Amino acid sequence: MQLSRRGLLFGTAGLAAVSLAGCGAGEDTKQLSGFTGISMPTTTSDRWVLEGADLEKRLKDLGYKTILENGEDDIPTQVSQIQSMIDQGVEFLIIAAIGNTSLGEVLSKAKDKGVTIISYDRLILETPDVDYYASFNNYQVGVLQAKHIISRLGITETSTEKFNIELFSGSTDDNNSQHFFQGGLDTLEPYIYGGSVVIPSNQTELEPTSTDKWSRDVARDRMAGLLEEFYQDQPLHAVLSPYDGISRGIVEALVAADFEPGSDDFPVITGQDAELRSLKAIKEGTGQTETVFKDTRLLAEVAVDMVKSIVEGSTPDVNDLGTYDNGFKFIPSYLLDPVDVTAENYKEVVVASGYATEEAIDNAPAD
Repeated sequence: MQLSRRGLLFGTAGLAAVSLAGCGAGEDTKQLSGFTGISMPTTTSDRWVLEGADLEKRLKDLGYKTILENGEDDIPTQVSQIQSMIDQGVEFLIIAAIGNTSLGEVLSKAKDKGVTIISYDRLILETPDVDYYASFNNYQVGVLQAKHIISRLGITETSTEKFNIELFSGSTDDNNSQHFFQGGLDTLEPYIYGGSVVIPSNQTELEPTSTDKWSRDVARDRMAGLLEEFYQDQPLHAVLSPYDGISRGIVEALVAADFEPGSDDFPVITGQDAELRSLKAIKEGTGQTETVFKDTRLLAEVAVDMVKSIVEGSTPDVNDLGTYDNGFKFIPSYLLDPVDVTAENYKEVVVASGYATEEAIDNAPAD
């Protein structure tokens, strides 16, 4: 694993990389071929399409056979696809789960076959059969989003002005949602207690703020309801949004309610995943003002290096042993650092790194 290159680009989660005794297929003395099943959750988000293809290419470049499937947000479909991969003899599974508690039975079958299971970005819960977790520091994602709001609005510990903010969280069947949300809420909490940040809806917990399946339409409808109920006679200053698709739904509701993107009274809106359409809006000042960049190329590299290490008879590097409890155990994890992206630094962070070109951002399709 090329730790020095990752550390140079974005650092790690702040812990020294350590190794853990191998498990699953890593303990098997038979010669492994690297045959890997890749299970992605959907094609409705750009990132999963890109990551699935990237994972597949990296594994094939190592000479490993692969199977790539997308579950299209349907849990039974993903379970069936994973079972088919097991039946075809995969030695490794890299899984971004649709439902975080939905895979226990099929993963038990995989483990019976000696398959090593890598939970990819979304932690799989309520099963003892997850071997490794590759992700980002998801709590820090929420911290970055909340800090953007605080900075953009100029909120300080001594602010006397009151700022109205609403909170959105992700899908409750994705374990990452609670980490994003908690990071944001913890960062805003001192200002809420101090009185400078107000949540007019009083919706400050995961369930009422959640967005089923990370749906843009669900987010748009909830935002429209909040505007109707709480913002007829007072301003909305910011919306803490966990994901770019949700953010665009929020913008859509605001525009429908006669808010003008780019104007002084348009709320500050956060996001995540650096999707091209959101990067375009951030660049042009036409809605969303921030996104959190998680360089999925580095995440794919981490997951592939885990497979490669086991195939070569060593144990994968991890840098976190005590953060991610899936209900059965703390999962050995490798966490990467997310990066805040705004109009001021998108060229340096996103374009200069080769993740996206200016042309691709400018020509991003309209929603």
